[in-house]
Amino acid sequence: MVESVRSQVNEWLERRLESYYPVVFIDCVHIKIHRKSSVANEAFYVALAITTEGKREVLGIFNLPTESAAGWGDIFDKFKERGVKHIGLIVSDGIKGVDSVIGEKFPRTPLQRCVTHLKRNMFTKVRTSDRQELASDLKDIFRTNQRDYNIEQAWDKWQQMCQKWGKDYQSFKKMKDDADYKSYMTYLNYAPEIQSMIYTTNWIERLNRDFRRVTRMRTAMPNEETVLTLMGSVAMDHKAFDRVLPNITCDKSLFPDPEDIWIETKQVNQEIIDKM
Repeated sequence: MVESVRSQVNEWLERRLESYYPVVFIDCVHIKIHRKSSVANEAFYVALAITTEGKREVLGIFNLPTESAAGWGDIFDKFKERGVKHIGLIVSDGIKGVDSVIGEKFPRTPLQRCVTHLKRNMFTKVRTSDRQELASDLKDIFRTNQRDYNIEQAWDKWQQMCQKWGKDYQSFKKMKDDADYKSYMTYLNYAPEIQSMIYTTNWIERLNRDFRRVTRMRTAMPNEETVLTLMGSVAMDHKAFDRVLPNITCDKSLFPDPEDIWIETKQVNQEIIDKM
């Protein structure tokens, strides 16, 4: 029975993928495994997509000893080998260099960095007594569900916030004009109805908690294959993924009509041919 489950999971993890996914969330979960008579935390890379039908689907789970942008580059190559031509938007935490990798592997795909991760990091830069006020300032910058609010306004508020806090905390001065922080505001390019769904990695972090729950039965897993089988089983049987997300398909730039998807894929294919 165990071998049957392992075979089913392996087949599922290597299945053919769709040519287009509107949104893909990427993250790593770290799990202890045995290797060479020792135990250490290793990274298991997870990609959770929103399909054109508005459902969630795990595209893949991969093991590499450490988390890195280069590791994601290898995984993006695997997705392309399995049929992916284009991704509408990639949502990631603050891992360094992932923007360059996305630009290389999927040149037309914008990056949204997780606003929740940013806020957590910002709170470590100030005293505990200042965190409530900073939280209010950040909430004012990273607004959602407002049709008349855009990236230019958010960037202006960001610079004002950095100038304000820079009077007492030097680290804020360095962030004021750093254009990399605009990647936390990409979500404002999309329909207000879906902004709160795409500006954090919350969905994939919830999935990672489910993964940790099933692997916590042992202090350390015997090998990476066992972990992949357990995680794959959880992903395959996740009942919540059968539900269509409310209003998610209302943004036609990410969820175009089928005919427009076909045209987009054809254009991507032509670009690939032109580069060869």
